Formats: sequence, C-alpha cells, structure tokens
Amino acid sequence: MTHAAPLPLLLAALCLAYSGTAGAAEDDAISSDRPSVAESSQVVGKGRFQLETGLQWERQRDETVHERTLTTPTLLRIGLGERAELRIETDGRTIIHDADPASGLHTVTAGYADTSLGVKWHLADQREGQAGRPSLGVLLHADLPSGSRELRGRGLRPSLRLAADWELANAYSLSVMPGLGIDSDERGARYGYGVLAVELDKAFNERLHGFAELAAPQIARAAHGGTQAVFDAGLTYLVSKNIQVDAALMHGLNRRTPDLSLTFGLSLRR
Repeated sequence: MTHAAPLPLLLAALCLAYSGTAGAAEDDAISSDRPSVAESSQVVGKGRFQLETGLQWERQRDETVHERTLTTPTLLRIGLGERAELRIETDGRTIIHDADPASGLHTVTAGYADTSLGVKWHLADQREGQAGRPSLGVLLHADLPSGSRELRGRGLRPSLRLAADWELANAYSLSVMPGLGIDSDERGARYGYGVLAVELDKAFNERLHGFAELAAPQIARAAHGGTQAVFDAGLTYLVSKNIQVDAALMHGLNRRTPDLSLTFGLSLRR
C-alpha cells in the first residue's frame, strides 16, 4: 500500500497499466470514495479491483505552531461479491514539517502512516420514484498500529459509518455519512468520537462532476482533541469508465483543524 518511489512516477505507471483494459469496461462508470470525507454507498462489484490514490498537502498555522504535512492517501478496494468489498487504506508516506514561531526551531518527521482494514456492505439501492429512500451502505474499519514508530497510533481503533446517497433532480445528488469510532489519546486512554459529513454533488456532464461538503471528521470532547470541522469543494473527471482524476480544496473551520488542504488524486478500476 505504501511506496518509496515518487508518487508521479507511480501514477504514470498505473495509468499505463490500466490504459489497455479501460476500453473493456462494463457500462457502469467508476465510483470513487475520494476526495471528499463522505463515502459512497456503492461497492466495486464481484471480482473487481479499484485503487484510489493521491497526494495531499495540509497547513496549520496559529500562535503556537506552524505545521505543514504531505501525505499519499491510498485505498485499495477488492470486490468480494455484488454487495461487499474488502478495503485496505493508509495515508501512506507522510512528511511533517513543524516550526515553533517563538524559537524558530524546525523539525521534520517522516515515515509511513498506519494501515486500516475494513469491509463495506451495500445494503439497498434507491428505489426509482422514491426520493425519500436512499441508497445505503455500511462501512466497518479498524486502524492497525502498523506505521512508522513516530506516526503509529495506539492499539486497534475501530469505526462504523453509514453511507446514504440520494439521486436528486437536475443532475444533483446528496450524500450523508454519520459514524462512530474509538481512538486512543497520547496517554493510551480510549475514547469515543463521532463522524458526520454532508456532500452535495452536481453532474455538469457525463464526465465532469463538482461537489461541496461540510464535514466533521471527529466530534469529540476537548480533552480528546475536540471537534474538527471542514468545508471542502472539488471536481472529479472521468477519463474513461475505469479511470477518474480529482482535485479538491479544503478549509478548516476551527483551530483544531488544518486551516488549508489541497489534494490531487487518481482512481483506477479493473
């Protein structure tokens, strides 16, 4: 899941590898879970493999710290059946630059992030003519303490999320994803947190989509890092039915969240 090679070279190699199979796709187009916080209720389908990867840059600046983080978020989705998929996810190669505004001291932390294992079940499709009944999926994940020592989390950290999607009029769609999780703080104490994301998507044409989202990746007490909140917007473009590229800009809505984030990504299906 993680690679020491530069990401642009990896993406170029993946594009070449998939270009020969793109024309053999079925009628359905690729559905990616990136780059927004909200996940799709759909699964990749029996016997399919889907790789979603990218490059993400974050910045957080306040009176006490100036921090810049570069990650390579990657998700591999493997179709177990028509309604279930296996998921392997990581933030990949991670480089963090910290600067103390008071002393000018600068430190760099580099390594590999933890890996998460999970499954997604597609529970129900939206029924035609019944806008009140969404397409539903449930995601069960567990973050494993598997990364580099400086970036490794404490213990097994499970999470459960529900993905609900509505197809609306005029090529709009709405996604809502509530969830719950368990994490550990720096002292090893366990705590629970909530997740909530609401995304509005617009299909400008068959290839180009835009989205805007309000999300709280973590809803927790102040003692456990507090609530994080973001607004993000971006575009996805369908290169072929099996290849999608994306870009998104995120803005933190409180001091507990990186104030600015930019990501570019590529999704491939086979």
